[in-house]
Formats: sequence, structure tokens, C-alpha cells
Amino acid sequence: MDNITKVAGSIKSRDRALMKKTQDRLDNLTKPLGSLGRLEELAMNIAGMTAMETPVLKNKVIFTLAGDHGVTDENVSAYPKAVTAQMVYNFLRGGAGINVLARHAGARVVVVDIGVGEDIKPDHRLIIKKIAYGTRNMAKGAAMTRAEAVKAIETGIGIFEAELKKGIDIICTGDMGIGNTTSSSAITAVITGKPVEEITGNGTGIDDKALLHKIKVIKKALEVNRPDAGDAIDVLARVGGFEIAGLAGMILAAASKRVPVIIDGFISGAAALIAYKIEPKAKEYMIASHCSVEKGHSVILEYLGLKPVLNLDLRLGEGTGAALALCIVEAATKVLAEMATFESAKVSKKTG
Repeated sequence: MDNITKVAGSIKSRDRALMKKTQDRLDNLTKPLGSLGRLEELAMNIAGMTAMETPVLKNKVIFTLAGDHGVTDENVSAYPKAVTAQMVYNFLRGGAGINVLARHAGARVVVVDIGVGEDIKPDHRLIIKKIAYGTRNMAKGAAMTRAEAVKAIETGIGIFEAELKKGIDIICTGDMGIGNTTSSSAITAVITGKPVEEITGNGTGIDDKALLHKIKVIKKALEVNRPDAGDAIDVLARVGGFEIAGLAGMILAAASKRVPVIIDGFISGAAALIAYKIEPKAKEYMIASHCSVEKGHSVILEYLGLKPVLNLDLRLGEGTGAALALCIVEAATKVLAEMATFESAKVSKKTG
């Protein structure tokens, strides 16, 4: 817990003076004022996050964390629990959606087993930091102990710090875990105060009858555990997941090092909620990549005050939405760094 407190306490606000200077430069580029819209906003914010006049996003890393959920015993998913491990092998072979989109974005994918329900064969492309073989069934009690929740957050911090030594300019968050939309819905309901019905979606593709059952399971979990909305780690321990905890730690660690974080979808959004409740300044380093079809995700974005870069009806997870947004975010920084000013290009400014 001391490490979480230390990292969270070292997060500084964005450089406001540099953001103003960046906006002045953007206003003097060879274009009508504000004509590049959100790209200008992104460029200004990234300059403030990194405290760099012309940030370069060369080293791009997507962290995809995998963990299983005991609540799958309640039949809340369209897929069996075994799919989590199977998809980890798919990530390692390079055949998943995140691998394709990461290659497109020129990003490196770091796959982490932080709580898969079975042993994954050792592989040099896989980081194994298993807290446990999945969480416990939150419909019957706490998903994890407080100590496990703390350890999972600290594990996320540690993985980010180790990878930072290899070079990181920006990160994307990603996840894999059958049952994790159930945990994310519970976390979102507790922290935002919204009714479970307004937050819970069809996840991996369950039908309407199964959705009603899923909502009942989440309500039961909240009644059984009574998580404290004012204590993010308590919420995480009672109804969370190991991959969610690890991502929350990574968000905190990245923010403490002035590294921008592109948040993926609903599960990454739940992790962002946890990070924000631990240290509100962490939000200043978050970029919302897209708005997921999972309806709870829009609730998270509204709560955090984040505006998504994309809206493509995505709901895959893995970091796929973040990888797509990464291309646009990088374009924004290139506009700032490479576009000529009116003065340097000897182009006349607007006269009226």
C-alpha cells in the first residue's frame, strides 16, 4: 500500500503554462483558427501531460492484462471461462484483434497473466505475475482480499516501471477476462451511484433473458459485499478483477511519470475509475479512445468528464479501441511538431 500511496502522491498536474504556449503555436500554424478541431485539443493536452513542447510518440506500448473471474460460475457470460487462457495464447501467436491493430499503429503489445484461472505455458513474450487463479465468486463474497487488491495494483505499477526502462512515450490499456463486464458493471454502479440496470450490457453477446440474470447477479454481489464507494480499494477487492486492478496501477504509474494513457473500453474504464478515486489528478493523463457499445462505458466517461476520440460501436476490449485512437493521437502530435507557422512558411495571415 505504501508504494501505491507514493506513486499516487507523485502525480503532478499537467503543465498549464506549456499548454497555453502550445495553443498559441497551434493558432499560428498555416490553417484557419481551430480548423483541426480535436487534433489541436489532443496536441495541447499531450504537451501538458509530457511537459514537452513537441512531444514525440515513438515508443508506443499496449498493455493487455488477463485475469479470470469467479462470478462466471453464475453463468453471466456467453463464453466459457477457458476462453481467457485460450485468448492469451492467441495474443502470443499474434492472431488477435489487438495484434492486428497494434501492428497497424506501430505499437508493442505487452501481454500479462495477472490472474488467469490456469497455468499458461512460459513464453518470453508473456509476463506472468499471477495473483491467484482468478478471483472468487463475488455473488457469494468478496472477489479478493484487500491484500490481493493492493498486490494487483502494485503489480501493475511494477510492470509499467519495468517496461519504462525499455522506453515508453505513451501507453494504451487493454484487457482479457471472461466475466469482466460483470465486475466492471458492479464497480461502475458503486462509484457513479447509477442503477445497475442503466450500466449493465450484453457483454460477450448474451441474450435479453441472460442480461436480466446478469443484472440480478450484480445486485446480489452488491448486497452481499456492500462495497464502500469512498474507498476504491475496497470496491476493487469486493467486486473487482485482477486485470482491472493491474490496469489501475499502470494508469497511476504512467501519470506519475508524465506518460499519457489511452483508455480502451468498459473494463479499462472501470480501471480508470479506480485510479481516479485513488488519485483524482490521474485523470489529467487519460485520453478516452472510444465509446463502447457497453452502455456503462458512457456512464464512466461522463463521470470522468472524458470525451472519446472515436465512436465505432466497438466492444471487443483487448486494447483495440485504444490502438485505433493511438493513430489519431500520434497524428495530433505530428501536426504540432511538423506543420509550418504562417511566419516560417511566409504565408499571409487572416486580414479580417
